[in-house]
Amino acid sequence: MQYTPSDSTIFPVPPKATVNMGNANSQMLENIVQTSNFDREEVDRLRKRFMKLDKDNSGTIEREEFLSLPQVSSNPLATRMIAIFDEDGGGDVDFQEFVSGLSAFSSKGNKEEKLRFAFKVYDIDRDGYISNGELFIVLKMMVGSNLKDQQLQQIVDKTIMEADLDHDGKISFEEFQKMVENTDVSMSMTLDQF
Repeated sequence: MQYTPSDSTIFPVPPKATVNMGNANSQMLENIVQTSNFDREEVDRLRKRFMKLDKDNSGTIEREEFLSLPQVSSNPLATRMIAIFDEDGGGDVDFQEFVSGLSAFSSKGNKEEKLRFAFKVYDIDRDGYISNGELFIVLKMMVGSNLKDQQLQQIVDKTIMEADLDHDGKISFEEFQKMVENTDVSMSMTLDQF
């Protein structure tokens, strides 16, 4: 089965309570501060940015609103990033999801948080594993037509073989951690300002 980031049949869509961000209550904001890597001032700045992105004032940011940003639309993994931010699979991102998604990129975020976010980029079906097919799909997003599918599949097969320490045909988070432990992934996933 091939998964597409917009396939809402994979994840049931629960009803979402929308919040008028202009009147976000202090208890909700304090809760966000407690559960994220941001202080109150940073959460307030993020709230203002969120409100600017929410062009239709729905209290959520839809895929199209995200993609209207040049720095997002030019990223080959933009649809994956949006899907990761959209924790409940509802097709849009509310303020809590927005802050939660950005929290991993905070300089206060730890290496494991950053690696979990990177892992989610590849774990399309959210089952806790990166399959051969998922790795192929994400790498295809990144390389586009620069490699033939057969060449890309060889890279995917080799990566799975090398990273799959328990030989179950897929990569767990722990195996992913070991695979990238000597890289600077966490540093490249840190944004200085919010």
